[in-house]
Amino acid sequence: MESYIALALFGSFFILVFIGVPISFSIGIATVTSMALMFPWDIAIITVTQRLANGLDNFALLAIPFFIFAGILMNSGGIAIRLINLAQVMVGRVPGSLGHVNVLANMMFGSISGSAVAAAAAVGGTLDPIQKKEGYAPEFSTAINVSSCITGLLIPPSNVLIVFSLTAGGVSVASLFMAGYLPGILMGFSIMLVCWFLARKRNYPLSPRPTARQALKALLDALPSLLLVFIVMGGILGGVFTATEASAIAVVYTFILSVLVYREVKWRDLPGLILESVVTTSIVLLLIGCSVGMSWAMTNADIPYMISDAMMGISDNPLVILLMINVVLLVVGIFMDMTPAVLIFTPIFLPIAQTLGMDPVHFGIMMVANLCIGLLTPPVGSALFVGCSISGVKIQNLIKPLLPFYAALFISLMMITYIPEISLFIPKLLGLM
Repeated sequence: MESYIALALFGSFFILVFIGVPISFSIGIATVTSMALMFPWDIAIITVTQRLANGLDNFALLAIPFFIFAGILMNSGGIAIRLINLAQVMVGRVPGSLGHVNVLANMMFGSISGSAVAAAAAVGGTLDPIQKKEGYAPEFSTAINVSSCITGLLIPPSNVLIVFSLTAGGVSVASLFMAGYLPGILMGFSIMLVCWFLARKRNYPLSPRPTARQALKALLDALPSLLLVFIVMGGILGGVFTATEASAIAVVYTFILSVLVYREVKWRDLPGLILESVVTTSIVLLLIGCSVGMSWAMTNADIPYMISDAMMGISDNPLVILLMINVVLLVVGIFMDMTPAVLIFTPIFLPIAQTLGMDPVHFGIMMVANLCIGLLTPPVGSALFVGCSISGVKIQNLIKPLLPFYAALFISLMMITYIPEISLFIPKLLGLM
């Protein structure tokens, strides 16, 4: 019976996604369809509805709309150009300097805004005309922008890590946040390494050496933006406030910064920005609610145990099983956005990982790093589409230039997977684990 339920659940879900049904509705319909094999239709619909409501009845989820609004304020508040100027001071004399500036700016802006798409749009939109003027190939510049915008999702604050914390049974958000720093930096450094090699091979120009006055001005201009990370993480680690309370403080801080300090956001712009954040929050929370219902249906039908037994039947070697999990998640990331993927596949793969002795924090970082790569793979890669729309490069012309960056990110993923201390060193150092 369980095999029929699994077939109904995943079969109907992938068919609905393939024919173009929005993923939230695909998840909800697939869940009801599988539940109807266990209960009458009316009971199945009521049960799924209750699970959806219960899944959203969580105080920690309040952090998501606050961080989304803070990110939208940052995207409109002139923060990107200040971070770009700071990055240019830091790596201006390295071969392919503008490419390295793109990577560093994406890492900083992505971590502050919590959005890879916002980073790709804000940083790429600013740097693209400058790179073209300096003779950089548009495909090369776009490949760097698209591949580096995802690195900020691992560097806190991160909405995806909050979602994983809730799905994994309350894994410490503070531990996850601190665990994301080194993996995020590792992925960014791997992209910079490829950029350096290709830029040196193509003899791309160096940026002019900044004066001490220019460097100091860039640092002082960017410092208020960077302080947000210290305020949020310092407050969480110091026990001053929770991650949810930190998200509200982030909104207040970015509001003051964007409206009163930088004055890039006008009062008349606020209603539109609030509406944008409400629409984005609605989409994310609907995904979360439907995905929680689907996770419950899978657990109720013992699907995670079926998959676990199947994997263990192939091999009992932890290295092989972790590789299989990564391959499955890489394929999932091609077709599914990060949030529903985390919500659906965490209950399946986390018990397997824990059976192998893997720490939940380490698994969460591995999973998010894996699914980040899906943001730059067609057909669902949102960062890929945004990056191409900003630069005007066609997606089919970008796949080949992206290949070395895919390889660098995959090597980083394998290091994150098989070297636990990359993720766990900082949380252990701070006594969080």
